Amino acid sequence: MTNNKRNEIIAILAKQEQQFISGQMLSEQLQISRTAIWKHMNELKKDGYQFESVPKKGYRLLAKPNQLNESSIKWGLDTNWLGQTIIFKEQIGSTQDLAHELARKGEKHGTVIIANRQLAGRGRMEKRWLSDDNGGIWLSMVLRPTIPPHQASQMTLFVAVTLVDTLERLTDQTIQIKWPNDLFINGKKLAGILTEMQAELEAIQYLIIGFGINVNQNINNFSEDIRHKSTSLKIVSSQEWNRTELIQFILQDFEGAYQNYLRTGFEPIKQKWLKHAYKFNDSIFIKTGQEAFYATIKGITDDGALMVCDEQKQDRVIYSAEIYW
Repeated sequence: MTNNKRNEIIAILAKQEQQFISGQMLSEQLQISRTAIWKHMNELKKDGYQFESVPKKGYRLLAKPNQLNESSIKWGLDTNWLGQTIIFKEQIGSTQDLAHELARKGEKHGTVIIANRQLAGRGRMEKRWLSDDNGGIWLSMVLRPTIPPHQASQMTLFVAVTLVDTLERLTDQTIQIKWPNDLFINGKKLAGILTEMQAELEAIQYLIIGFGINVNQNINNFSEDIRHKSTSLKIVSSQEWNRTELIQFILQDFEGAYQNYLRTGFEPIKQKWLKHAYKFNDSIFIKTGQEAFYATIKGITDDGALMVCDEQKQDRVIYSAEIYW
């Protein structure tokens, strides 16, 4: 409730632009005391908001903070349902784990969990995802889609395509998608995606979409064993990026793309994926539980599996494997 009141204060002051609004008017609109308004304003100042306060005139908002927090993300976020509830943690084990915990308790569709640092970030097949710094975007969202469980595998590719659309537009970088869940720039990993679900035979109870994006890291922020294969938006563009604004654009674009996906299906996503596919028509080495072989990437199926052609010119469909690129 406290954070909601602060978000409401920011929303009211933001709408007034450069106009003052009195403490009494804020008190009446929010139905709390003027003392409570004063306390909330002081807490918002700690978050980095700048206000001008003039006796008999009231308050006006001068600037929003650069640091990442719930209030700064919600101020200016133009969505109908995605991110209307934001849970921000300065430090957490894993946003994905917290999202699961909340979803099991009935957390609503569209809730977003964001952390400044993750101590136990993880990716596909329980691989560790290095996210113990405040230079990236570490985010998970709770979705309750009306698609059948067998289509859930499409969601990782949908998220990849949606992130590429947003990040390419904002950064002017060329980004590729490495099947099934990584984004690459110049042959190095920029982002990873993790899709997990709880489902029954015919219905998805909830879907957790998580992703980590390297934004403002320098090369020294990566451990020595991954420096040669990791990158960030700052490294490739030579500039710092406002993570709050990036998150807002991502959530806004995601909401619109999600509605289009439910309406038009997977085919448009599939075609965009093919245009951005990493090492499309190139040879890769595939290792499954039963065999290992070289093959050439040819595309993806309608359920998101990888289509390849092996050295014997046999077409194969790969659902899960260790791939050496």
